[in-house]
Formats: sequence, structure tokens, C-alpha cells
Amino acid sequence: MCGIVAYLGHKPAWPILIKGLQRLEYRGYDSAGIALMHQNRLQVLKKKGKVDDLARAAQNYPTDGSQGIGHTRWATHGPPDDINAHPHTSGNQRLALVHNGIIENYALLKKALEKEGHVFQGQTDTEVLVHFIEELQHREQWPLEEAVRVALTRITGAYAIVVMDRDDPGKLVAARKASPLVIGVGNGEYFIASDATPIVEHTKRVIYLNDGEIATVSLRDNLQIRTMNNEVQTPYIHELDMEIEQLEKGGYEHFMLKEIYEQPTTVADCMRGRLNVEQGWVRLGGLDDHLARVAQARRIIIAACGTSWHAGLIGEYLIEDLARIPVEVEYASELRYRNPILNEEDVVIAISQSGETADTLAAVELARERGSLVYGIVNVVGSSIARLTHCGSYIHCGPEIGVASTKAFTGQVTLLSLMALVLAHRRGVLAESDFRRLLLELSEIPGKIAQVLEANAQIAYIAGEIKDRTNAIYLGRGYNFPVALEGALKLKEISYIHAEGYPAAEMKHGPIALIDENMPVIVIATNKSAYDKIVSNIQEVKARKGMVIAVVEQGDEVISQLADYTIEIPPTEEPFTPLLSVIPLQLLSYHIAVMRDCNVDQPRNLAKSVTVE
Repeated sequence: MCGIVAYLGHKPAWPILIKGLQRLEYRGYDSAGIALMHQNRLQVLKKKGKVDDLARAAQNYPTDGSQGIGHTRWATHGPPDDINAHPHTSGNQRLALVHNGIIENYALLKKALEKEGHVFQGQTDTEVLVHFIEELQHREQWPLEEAVRVALTRITGAYAIVVMDRDDPGKLVAARKASPLVIGVGNGEYFIASDATPIVEHTKRVIYLNDGEIATVSLRDNLQIRTMNNEVQTPYIHELDMEIEQLEKGGYEHFMLKEIYEQPTTVADCMRGRLNVEQGWVRLGGLDDHLARVAQARRIIIAACGTSWHAGLIGEYLIEDLARIPVEVEYASELRYRNPILNEEDVVIAISQSGETADTLAAVELARERGSLVYGIVNVVGSSIARLTHCGSYIHCGPEIGVASTKAFTGQVTLLSLMALVLAHRRGVLAESDFRRLLLELSEIPGKIAQVLEANAQIAYIAGEIKDRTNAIYLGRGYNFPVALEGALKLKEISYIHAEGYPAAEMKHGPIALIDENMPVIVIATNKSAYDKIVSNIQEVKARKGMVIAVVEQGDEVISQLADYTIEIPPTEEPFTPLLSVIPLQLLSYHIAVMRDCNVDQPRNLAKSVTVE
């Protein structure tokens, strides 16, 4: 959940680390810090607040050195303040360490270390870990990498760490378990980070550290990777398929707005090479070798969290409707703890933008143990879920920096649409004419998203009309019920307005009691199959003086007369309406948040990738 960056080479480390932390700030932003090695001295500066606060604090601070580690934090143990910010140092001020994750047995270790005379300054589990490494190093006279290895064999929890030793300059030691870590290999220099975003402008040659591996990078001995059992590993160097322009705002005020506007391109990229309308085929390379097993599955279980869970709900509608395979959608956090019935006849689809979501990773491991085939849908190449699953597909949306997911959601829904069509065709449950009609319609979705974006000014006006409300209800039916959930989540995430999504028919089973003239009700009203029912729902809201904002199909003449405001989307096949109907809801949340002076890209208390429980 936190962001780690480290550098070892011959260039000034400070600007590399600061810029790297700014790239990683979407992972956590309540405090930040950097430790530099210069002339065999450790210089540590850390500050509550954002990376810019750290940079300002450093204006009168020595920032020399070509070796250092940095961290931007999302607090778990201890409040966000200067003391609990990383890096943490050992009692003898010899070691500095940054950490992403949670050390579960830190309290027992802390008591034991206090008996040995260790004194702690803050409340974090990370400070305990660096003191533990110090104790082993002092007691056994081990080099840094061995002290780190032995310490990690005696802790429980999740971690990605980077450590450096004042008395052993020119060396960094990194390790991971259930939290990501990437090593960039440059020309006589090394970069270490939580993901590739701080690395890509320096080198495109990277190594993805595996669970249970410890890497030592040294200006003297280059790179060595070992397991916890001290077995030497041969690293595999990947070439990054990422451009630095993808990490910039590109003239937009916020990353979120940029990413909303990228969706015509990212949805097209997700389909590129996977769909051919003229020849009438759709295929997913990651599915080819296992297609027979998936098509014959007794059931499919989709495991995900947050926005990815909403995409999974749409996937349930798509696969059951088109391919006629039973589907269950589970919160990954619940699936992993409730002793579910899983076996070799089941297929588990794990969905995660980052590919590092802790609960989804644990669900993947459980499904593998039970003999299920596990298929991953992720965005980040080389991520943990991508490597742990039996097969899978990338959504190819490019880096998503805004904490509130937008283009990853439509990418996931697009991938699930392709998957449903592949399975439907393989199982022979969809007429060829229907199959080709759906292929054609899906291929036209990117252009139709671009049309929806043309309503931005109108949506901004509607946002101004409801920005001061304290609650909102989102309603949808069928394929658009998960869109209602996603719309409500977006409003909560970035504007801090309480919002709930419901199936439209459920409104009268309780939520209708909340409706009055102060309650905006956002209705996704594009379903041809339940149009009359939705009209009835809107009339029920209006009878109680609720304000109705309706997302409707172009040319609608009935709901446009009932609703206070309407936002039109182009007509499409009903299975693909979520790809269009969600766009106005993303824009509505964005504009409301901006008008309320909220931090759109870095909403309070949230982080992009939830890599801890």
C-alpha cells in the first residue's frame, strides 16, 4: 500500500528518489521520507504530509549522495507523523529501512528486543524490524544480506523492504513477500521500486522479484538473488512496455480526468488483436490452452475487491447470459476466510487492476490449493496475480495513477465481454448471427465512449446542482445494477458524499424511506428489457419529491419528461451498456469532487493498491 523507491549508482540520488516518490504517491500519501548515504554517513529526512512537503523541508538540508532509499506512506501501525514516517533507522543509526506491508508478530519481537536494551521512538512494526536486523547483525557479526535473510525467516506477515548499511556502502538489500518489488537494471546503476513507474524514465530493463526472494545489489558485486533458504536464483530481465508520457497529466488538471478521457483508446487497446469483425472471430491468447476446461466448468467463481468486484458482477451477467455457465461473484476477502467449496471442476477468475491486491492474491492461492483452474485479469504486467494464476489476460490500459479506478474498470468489463463471447461461441449456445452482431457492436464501443465524453460540460452543470447534497442513491437494473454500485462508490471515494447503489426494484424495500426533495437519485435507465419497470421506479421517486438524474439512451422521450436532468448515451446492445453508462457517472463524481475542493487523485484515507489486509 506504501511506495518504495531506492537508487544505487553514480548520479545524485536525491532528485531520482523525490521524483520516484511523486510517481508512487498514489500508493500512499500521509507521510514521506528519504535516507541518503554520503561519506559513510546516513542522512535521514522524513515529514508528515505529501512528497511536496518533504521536498520543501529539504531546501536547507544536505542532499548529497549517490545511494538512498525513499518511502511514501499509507499508515497502518501508528498515526501519520514525522516519527512514524519511513525510513526507520536502527538504534545504533547504522541501518536504514523502508517497508511496505505488515509484520504480524511485531509485538512479540518488540518485547524481546526491549529486554535486550532496544529503545523505540515510534509505534510502527517497521521500526521493530530494523532493530531486529540490527540485533542479529550485532550478535552474529553477519553481513547485511545474511542478517536480513535470517530476520525474515523469523517474522510473519507481508513485506517489501529495502535496507542499507552505513558501514557497508555501495550496497542495497531488498526482499519481498506478498508485496511487490521491481529492480531496474541500468548502466552501472540500480533502481528498486514498488512498481515500474519510477524506473521507466531511467531504464526499461527490470527484474520482478518473486515471493521469498532476497536481492543484493552492489557496485562491487552487481546483482545477486537468493531464496530464504539461501539458494541462488538466476534473474530474468523483462523489457518494460511503458512510456514516460503515460505517467504525466498531459495537460489535464487531474490524472483521473485524463484517465476518463483515455477510455476510447484503452478499451480499443484491450480489444486489439483479440477481435476481428470481418472474419467473425474473437480470441484470448491467455485462454486458448485452457479453453476446453473453462467452457466445461461446473461453475465460475469471480473473486475481486472494490471496483474490480463491480466489474466481476457485470461479468456474471455476461457469462451467464451469453455463455450459459453458472457464475458466482465473491468478495475476495470473504472467499479466503469462509472455507468455500472449490474443486477441480471449478474455474476461479481473479480480477485486480494492480495484480497485487492482498485478499485477491490469498483467494488465488486458496483456489490453487483446492485444484481449481485460476484465470487472472490484471493490468500490471509481471504482477503477482499474473504470475501466480494458471493463465490469464492483461487489460492493456496503461498505468492508472488516479486512486479512483476508471479506465481499469472499463478495461476489465471489456475483457469479460470478450471472454463471454469466446465461451459462448465455443459452447455453441449463441446463434452465429447473434455472435457476429455482438462482435460488431463491441468493436464500436470505443467510438461511442468518445460520444459520451462530449456531454462533459452538461454533466459538470448537473454536478454543480447537487454538489452540496450529503447523500445520493444510485439505481440500476440488470447489467446496470453493478454500474449503480460503481457510480455510488466513485462519489463516496472522491467527494466524500455518502451514496448507495441498489437494484431499482429494491428501492421500495427500504431505501424509498430516505427520499425527499434533498435526495438526488441517479437512475441508469437504458435497459430495453425492463424499460417500463424503470419508468415506474422514477415515478415513485418523483411522487416523493426526489430529484432524478437519469442516464438514458439517445432519443428517449418518456424518461426525459419525468427526470429533472437526463444524460444521453448512444444506443448499444444491452450487454455492453455498462461500458457507456458508467462514463457519465465517472464524470459526475469527478466534477462534484473538484467543486468541493477535494483531492481528486489522492482521496483521503485511500491508496491505489491494497497490498495489506
